[in-house]
Amino acid sequence: MIVRTTQEITGTDRDVADPAGKWVSKRIVLAGDGVGFSFHETTIEAGTVNEFHYAHHIESVWLVEGQGTLLDRETGEKYPLGPGTMYLLDGHERHTVTTDTRMRMLCVFNPPVVGDEVHDENGVYPLVTAVPEPGRHSVGS
Repeated sequence: MIVRTTQEITGTDRDVADPAGKWVSKRIVLAGDGVGFSFHETTIEAGTVNEFHYAHHIESVWLVEGQGTLLDRETGEKYPLGPGTMYLLDGHERHTVTTDTRMRMLCVFNPPVVGDEVHDENGVYPLVTAVPEPGRHSVGS
């Protein structure tokens, strides 16, 4: 069993901030935990425009707080974002999140991220694999 709080990971290497100060990702479950996915709490600051593209990952996002807009850059379609909205990037869609108010969301990535990934100039995380930490779960067991 793994039990963690966002408070205990704040200020650690699991607490990753955008160099431009637009967002913070608290990476609660990572590849090294050996469960086959990663789980993050991400906060995006109000009044920001954020371009992302997860070329190597499927991401599911559940918006808990805040308001904004999701733009699918592949189709041009826009979606309003508010508490209780889920979006799933199951086609590796290039997308833009524009925030009206500060947004807090819970995100699941598959394959899991290692934890130190940062978005490159195209908004992409590299595909990095990790060996589970000793004593942790192994996928498929």
